[in-house]
Amino acid sequence: MAFVAYSASITALLPFNRIFSGGMGKKWNRLSPGYSARLRAGPSALSRTSSFSSAAAGKAGGAPPLPQLSEADKTLPIYTWPHKKKPRVCILGGGFGGLYTALRLESLLWPEDKKPQVLLVDQSERFVFKPMLYELLSGEVDEWEIAPRFSELLANTGVEFLQDRVKLLHPFDHWGMNGHKQSSCGGTVLLESGLLIEYDWLVLALGAEAKLDVVPGALEFALPFSTLEDACRVDEKLKTLERTKFGKDSFIRVAVVGCGYSGVELAATISERLQDRGIVQAINVESTICPTAPTGNREAALKVLSSRKVQLLLGYFVRCIQRVSDVEASGDATVIREGKDIAKQNSEKYVLELQPAEKGLESQNLEADLVLWTVGSKPLLPELEPCDKPHELPLNARGQAETDETLRVKGHPRIFALGDSASLRDSTGKLLPATAQVAFQQADFAGWNLWAAINHRPLLPFRFQNLGEMMTLGRNDAAISPSFVDGLTLEGPIGHAARKLAYLIRLPTEEHRFKVGLSWFAKSAVDSVALLQSTLTKVLSGT
Repeated sequence: MAFVAYSASITALLPFNRIFSGGMGKKWNRLSPGYSARLRAGPSALSRTSSFSSAAAGKAGGAPPLPQLSEADKTLPIYTWPHKKKPRVCILGGGFGGLYTALRLESLLWPEDKKPQVLLVDQSERFVFKPMLYELLSGEVDEWEIAPRFSELLANTGVEFLQDRVKLLHPFDHWGMNGHKQSSCGGTVLLESGLLIEYDWLVLALGAEAKLDVVPGALEFALPFSTLEDACRVDEKLKTLERTKFGKDSFIRVAVVGCGYSGVELAATISERLQDRGIVQAINVESTICPTAPTGNREAALKVLSSRKVQLLLGYFVRCIQRVSDVEASGDATVIREGKDIAKQNSEKYVLELQPAEKGLESQNLEADLVLWTVGSKPLLPELEPCDKPHELPLNARGQAETDETLRVKGHPRIFALGDSASLRDSTGKLLPATAQVAFQQADFAGWNLWAAINHRPLLPFRFQNLGEMMTLGRNDAAISPSFVDGLTLEGPIGHAARKLAYLIRLPTEEHRFKVGLSWFAKSAVDSVALLQSTLTKVLSGT
């Protein structure tokens, strides 16, 4: 790659209302390892914001006038693609949708002159297999197993990886498949580092982030659980509580807000970890847990939560979260739980004010050392700046791009969207859930449809096939309800083994699957030997 001057013929970029990302974490301003070595010095000063002036009005009935770059913006460095004539595919986001689309493109057979150059952009240096984040808390997996580096996964492919954050986007394809007559590309993407990327085809797979700003105090005092960084923070907090709280009268109290799959899996995992050293309380606005889950999964989860003495507070919503020290300062003598004045408790504790969502329940206040938030999410694809020109992506109320059945963004034939970034309905008109299973299947179709579009072949409509639902319930416990066998639910150790095998098969590359498979086999062998030794010791000591 090299820095080159920004051509005066390139049209201006339309800024988003807010910056968005394609992965996890907060460290946006660093590039991927080795990135600087592949760049030579560019302009001494890079413009980080774009200023615009209106272009001359077009002819009547022609294309709308194009915004033009200011003099400062003309010095933006441009990402240099290795080949000038081969198609350029830029993928924003390295989750299930983005990474697996890139790998799918790599696996297809291409005419030599049509094989695209693929650039994957993500803010994180690691891909994260999110369904197994819970195993980090239980110690069942290592970080490298479920969060390998992109550089390792893509080492033997033609896919280039760039660790950066997306700042601005300007598609040209709303004027037709071949773009505007002044441009030979499908659009441009500006990264926060100042690097500009011209693309022919764009894939939006930016994922989503936890939505904490809906309840007062949640953003300040609750921890989400949707990224690798989130999981590490929760693990460190639990380790701190385990070190500082010991003894009969020093219980660790954990409050989990939300009893969907994520909340239930968290509650089951943490209650198993704490055992008799703590108590987990799970809050849900519904009158049951996992209301959309298969009956077998829900019953298996209820059985496990009951056996681990998880307290379920169903039919409640959280009105606000306060720090105990703030309650003490306010002098609120009404905030009492189990006959104890919470204001006299440790200042690291928190108070959750619960309000009933159903008749017959009373308001109550809950005390916790750790508050985990699993309710709600918001896509990372923001809206474009309002303007009178047809530049905006069609977004729904949640900020997802509206797509047709081939996963192309409506009105933008050169842009595909999938996963949390896409709004797509099934054959019954129901909005597809934002799950890893959906994104995984969409990536396969997105890769194929990119191949078809580049080779001028018909595109395939996406059809989601529900293969079933799985959930972890602890180190040796899980529940699986496959869709192809009605009424069947695999529970306990059998469900746990089946779930791990299913996820092992879905890991990104053959090399990584092989390494992780060996690691899990070795751990299983060690655990089996330890269990055998323990059993023999008990038998011998009994005799």
